[in-house]
Amino acid sequence: MTKENSIVRLRAIEPEDLDLLYRIENDRELWNVGTSNVPYSRYTLHDYVANASDDIYKDGQVRMIIENTESEIVGIVDLVNFDPSNRRAEVGLIILNAFRRCGYGRSTLDQIADYALNVLHLHQIFAYVDLRNKASYHLFHVMGYQESVRIKDWLYDGREYHDAVMMQLVF
Repeated sequence: MTKENSIVRLRAIEPEDLDLLYRIENDRELWNVGTSNVPYSRYTLHDYVANASDDIYKDGQVRMIIENTESEIVGIVDLVNFDPSNRRAEVGLIILNAFRRCGYGRSTLDQIADYALNVLHLHQIFAYVDLRNKASYHLFHVMGYQESVRIKDWLYDGREYHDAVMMQLVF
């Protein structure tokens, strides 16, 4: 898939997206797939939206809203843990439940890889995937990410630890 026939569009976060961010960041079911496991206040998220420069070199991360061809918001993708010296960044992807299994994840990963390679000139992007999340593992695998490391007890959901795998896409 190429950007020309993509079924999603990536755009900067706007103030109007605050409610969506608040809902996603405070969804306890998503805490075990990321590095944060605390709720965020509207004020904190408002401050983030207002002050993010959308410059990965300045902020160390970039976060984008994913829209489908009908301009519906289907999720969020971000590049975090940006390491310009080693030319790599971690990718995070959340597709909202109502829009899963529609090809939006594949299209988004295709676009974020293109952005990482051709705009940021990165050498690789990577993701940590909970081994229980078979759909996510399959998505990254299908998109060319290679399993590089299995990590025992890497993710904690508030009750128990779960193994994860580091998936890498090296350009």
